[in-house]
Amino acid sequence: MLGIFLTPDYAPFAISFVIMLGVGVIEAIGLGFGQFDVHADLDADSGGVGALDWLGIGAGLPILIWLTSLLGCFTLTGIAMQQIAAAVIGQPLHWAVASAGALLLGGFLNGFAAGILAGILPSYESTVISVDHLIKRRGTILEGVARRGHPARAKVIDQHKQAHYVMVEPHNDSDAIRQGETGLLVRKENSTFFLVPDTDPTLGCVDKLAHPQTD
Repeated sequence: MLGIFLTPDYAPFAISFVIMLGVGVIEAIGLGFGQFDVHADLDADSGGVGALDWLGIGAGLPILIWLTSLLGCFTLTGIAMQQIAAAVIGQPLHWAVASAGALLLGGFLNGFAAGILAGILPSYESTVISVDHLIKRRGTILEGVARRGHPARAKVIDQHKQAHYVMVEPHNDSDAIRQGETGLLVRKENSTFFLVPDTDPTLGCVDKLAHPQTD
């Protein structure tokens, strides 16, 4: 039985299975780079079902768990199709035909699987946040020097203690924020955040605006 996974007709599903195991190990031991963020411009009021909803990516799962589920559905569906084809017509389908069918059917099944997993793991759903919510939080430059027009990679910890890795530039044109320095994320344009360094003397005023005190 194991030998058939080494044949070309089963190769896509054997590769998918190995990748699934690798992604599962990464998620299990916590080596995924914090919480991955996946954004899609879906119109919630349209009443239609988008492609990402159909695949189950809108279920609120972390991307690594969603990917593991998708790979599992693809693998199981593909193997089942090849076994059925071998029983009915005497030989498995060509790997390209089987892969296309497994991707279509496996993606559809993953929509249900992701919904089930989201119900089993509600804590994950509650901690998935949009990177837009990182504004007014502090980031640390990990490498390079952030200058206007030359963003650097920074690490930001959200309210759930999860790490996000984003690209940042200084809010002020003249600032240069170096590796290890920290600051407050004050705005975002496209995928780039703008940061006021903690060494900026005006940061106290920015902090008061970002975190107003209530009586």
